[in-house]
Amino acid sequence: MTERGWPLDVHPLPPLLHNQPQRIAGEVESLARALGSSYDEVVVGYADCGTYGALDEVCARLGLRRLEGLHCYDVFAGASRVEEFFADQPGTYLLTDFLVKSFARTVETELGLDRHPELLSDYFGHYTRVVWLAQEETPELREAAEACAERLGLPLTVVPTGNRGLESALEHLLG
Repeated sequence: MTERGWPLDVHPLPPLLHNQPQRIAGEVESLARALGSSYDEVVVGYADCGTYGALDEVCARLGLRRLEGLHCYDVFAGASRVEEFFADQPGTYLLTDFLVKSFARTVETELGLDRHPELLSDYFGHYTRVVWLAQEETPELREAAEACAERLGLPLTVVPTGNRGLESALEHLLG
């Protein structure tokens, strides 16, 4: 991240892996092995992200460090804050800026809601609210977040997080 002066290169994996978390560990392992000879150190910019420890196994085997937390929501908002959201309302659906921007593709298309809208209540019938963890709260993103919540038929709560949690997690990871 050039704004912080960190000497690093970012090698992203496809974001839709989050819809198939069982593939994340294997993809991280393949990329880490491919990059290993080109870098002094490789770190993983993923939290567990639904791998249920499989990513940690890869990291342990290859001597890699990763972002702490169960998922990116922990990174942005803090694990205890996320736990509070679910303790307050277990039916909370979380959005990040990425999910707000890509909702049509990553949620509607990937879940088939664009082709089978009748599945909406099957997927989201037990949710009670949408919480947008707003890294960058612009009018355009707010409008998009409202549209996501409206599409799900749920009220929207906006929680400004900024990128401080991510920066802190990266600082710890790169430190």
